[in-house]
Amino acid sequence: MDIDGKPGNLEKARRFLKTINGHRIPRALSFDEFLEYLYADPRKILRNVFQLFYDMIKTYIGEGVDEYSDDSESIQYVHYDCTKLFVEGVDYPFFADRLFANRLVNLVETLKRSAQQNKIYIFRGPPGSGKSTFLNTLLLKFEAYTGTPEGLALRTVWNIPAQAIGFEDAEHPPEINPDKPLEIPCPSYDHPILLIPKQYRMQFFKALFDGHPFLEQLFYDKEYDWIWRAEPCTICSSMYQALLERVKDSAKVFKMIGASPYRYNRRLGEGINVFMPGDKPIKENRFQNEELQRKIDAVLGDSNRVKYIYSQYAKTNNGIYALMDLKAHNKTRLMGLHNIISEGLHKIEDLEECVHSLFLAVMNPEDLSSFKEFQSFEDRIEYIKVPYVMDLNTEAEIYRKTFGEQIDQHFLPRVLHNFARVIISSRLNKESPALNEWIDGPEKYRRYCDPNLHLLKMEIYCGNIPKWLSEEDRKRFTSDRRRKIIAEAESEGDKGISGRESIKIFNAFYSRYAKNGKLINMSNLYSFFMSVYAELMELIPDGFLDALINLYNYTVLQEVKESLYSYNEERISWDIQNYIFAVNFEPGTIEQCHFTGERLEITEDYFKNIEQRFLGVRERSVLYRVFREETQKRYATETLPGEIMQEGRDITDTLLYQNLYERYVYNLKEKVLDPFLKNENFRRAIKDFGEEEFKTYDKRIQEEVSFLIKNLQQRCGYNHEGAKDVCIYVVDKDLAEDFDVS
Repeated sequence: MDIDGKPGNLEKARRFLKTINGHRIPRALSFDEFLEYLYADPRKILRNVFQLFYDMIKTYIGEGVDEYSDDSESIQYVHYDCTKLFVEGVDYPFFADRLFANRLVNLVETLKRSAQQNKIYIFRGPPGSGKSTFLNTLLLKFEAYTGTPEGLALRTVWNIPAQAIGFEDAEHPPEINPDKPLEIPCPSYDHPILLIPKQYRMQFFKALFDGHPFLEQLFYDKEYDWIWRAEPCTICSSMYQALLERVKDSAKVFKMIGASPYRYNRRLGEGINVFMPGDKPIKENRFQNEELQRKIDAVLGDSNRVKYIYSQYAKTNNGIYALMDLKAHNKTRLMGLHNIISEGLHKIEDLEECVHSLFLAVMNPEDLSSFKEFQSFEDRIEYIKVPYVMDLNTEAEIYRKTFGEQIDQHFLPRVLHNFARVIISSRLNKESPALNEWIDGPEKYRRYCDPNLHLLKMEIYCGNIPKWLSEEDRKRFTSDRRRKIIAEAESEGDKGISGRESIKIFNAFYSRYAKNGKLINMSNLYSFFMSVYAELMELIPDGFLDALINLYNYTVLQEVKESLYSYNEERISWDIQNYIFAVNFEPGTIEQCHFTGERLEITEDYFKNIEQRFLGVRERSVLYRVFREETQKRYATETLPGEIMQEGRDITDTLLYQNLYERYVYNLKEKVLDPFLKNENFRRAIKDFGEEEFKTYDKRIQEEVSFLIKNLQQRCGYNHEGAKDVCIYVVDKDLAEDFDVS
C-alpha cells in the first residue's frame, strides 16, 4: 500500500538494508587455508591480545609527530592525535593530553615487545579526571577494531566428521549427523598455532618460513615469545591427543582443526568482560555444554578423554578482563586474580586453565589505602596515572567540544588558551626541582614567565620549547633535564580544579563576556578571576595571573612585529654567507668571500655587529666568541665536508645557514616597530583602517598598516576587528618599550 504518494520509499529502504553488512567476518578456515593466510601475512595472523591491542592503538593514533626530531637532545616526547581513538564516533569522548598519550603509547609498546602476561594495569586518577570514560572508550574502539580486516583475530575450532575416525560401521553409532562434522569451538579462544606441539614448533616454522624475511623476526623478537611458551587449553590438548590415538596420523588430526575468525563482544562477554563494583559474583564459576559433551563422548567413545568444562576466565583468555572501579565486589574480584595474574593458571575442578588475559582496572587514589592485601602481589600491579588535563591545547579542545567550535569566534587569539593556562596552574606543584636545577635565576624571565616557572613547564608539557629562552638555557636543556621535567607530571594533576569544575567555570566565563558583541580579551579574563570568581584565586599560584598578562603582551608584540616585518631578503642572505666565510679567518685580515664575491674587512667590530643580529644585544659579549668558534667548528666538520662536498648542497641549503638565518631574522624583528611607535598617525590609521578616512593618510602609512593587518589575519588567525584591536593594544601599552632588551 502506498502512503503519502511515495511508492518507491519502501523499496529504497529494503535495498538500503541489503547494503548494511557491518564488519563482516570471513568464513572459517581449514588448517591448510590458515597456513596460507599465515605465510602471506605472518605478523597479522600471529598476534596475541597484547599485540592486537598495540596494533589497535597505533592504527587509530598513527606514529605521532616529534617537532624536535632533529634535536640531538630530543627525548621523543611525541604529539599523538588521539581524536580517532577517543573522540570520533563515541557518545562520551575522552580527551587525552600529550602527557597521557605518551604514557599510553609507552605502555602498549612495552606490552608488544615483552608480552607481559603477569600483570594487572590499573589506571589511577582523581574523581573527574575521566578515567572511567577512558576505559569504556578504549574497550569500545578495541571491539570495533576486531571487526575490521586489520583487526582479524582467529581461534581454534574443531570440525570432526564421523567417518574420519571410523564410526560409520559401529554397532551403536554416535548421535551425530554423518553428513555434517561435529563443530567444537575452543572456549578459551586459543590461537590455532598452539595445536602444534611445543617441541615441534621451531621445526615447523623453519619449514614454513624458509627464506622468508619474517623468520628471523619470529625467532628473535620478544613479542613472539608466547609462541614458544604457550600451551593450548586442556580441552584442545585433550582433543588433539585423543584424536591422534584414534587415527594414528597427526596430518589427519590437523585436517579436523580449523581457524575461526571472531569478534570481541563486550555485551556478550566474548573476549571482553567488564565488571562494575555492584555486579555480584556468579555462584558457580563452572560452565559446560551437556549436549556438546555427549557428542564428544560419543565420537571418542570415552567420557573421560575430553571434559568440555571451562570457567568465566576462559572467555577472556587472549582477551581483556576489566574492573571498573576497585570497590565493593570488584575488590574481591581483584584479590581473586592473584594466582591467575601470577601464574597464568586457574584451577577448575581437577583441570588447569591457562589464562593469559590483558587485565585492566581503574581506581581512585584514595581507594589504595583500603587494599592492604595488595602488598602480596604489589609487584604484579602497574599503575598508569590518569590525571586532570595538563596540556593547555587539550584543555582548550575540551571547551570547544563541550560548547561548540564556534566559541573561537568570540575570543581574541590566545585568550581561550590563556584561560586553560589559569585552570592548569591550579593542578601543578608549586615547586619544580627539575626546573630550578635547569634555570639559574628565574627572575631573568620575569617579562615572560611567573616566579615558579609554571608557564615554562606548561609549554614543555605541550612539547614546545619557548623562543624567549636564552641561548645559554637552550643549550642546557639536555635530554636528561627534559626527562626529569616530564617525570614530574607523575606527581601533578591530582589536585586543583577538576575537569568537571573547569567546564562549569568556563561556562560562567563564556556566558558573561560573549554577549556584548565584542571579542573576549585578556582584560575580561583578568577581571573574571580577580573579581567575579575571586574564590578561585586560592587555587591559582601567587603572581600567576600577572605573569600570564606579561606573557600575553610579549606574544602579541612578537606577532605584530612578525606581521610588520619586511626586509631585503637578499641582503640578509649575503650577510649570513659572508659570516660563515669570515669565521674561518682571524680579525685583521681582508678576504674575498667564496660564496658572495664580496671583499670583506674582517675585524672584531665586523664580528660584533653581525653577531648581535644572531644573538641579540642582551647576550653577554663573551658568548659572541663562543658562538663564533662553534659556528666555525660546525662549518669545518659538518657543513663543508658533508653537506657541501659530499652531498653537493649550496651553502644556502645547509642546516648551518638555515639556523643562522632564523636567528638573524628573529633579532631584526625585535626593532621593526621603532619607526612607528612615536608616529601618532600610525595609531590613528590603524583605528581608521577599513573606513573612508583611511584614504586620507600618507601612502606609506596606508601600505604599512594594510600590510600589518593583512598579515595578522593570514598568519595569526585574527579577524578584521581583532587585528585592529591587538595593534592598538600593543601601541597604547607601549609594549615595545616594556620588552626592549637593548
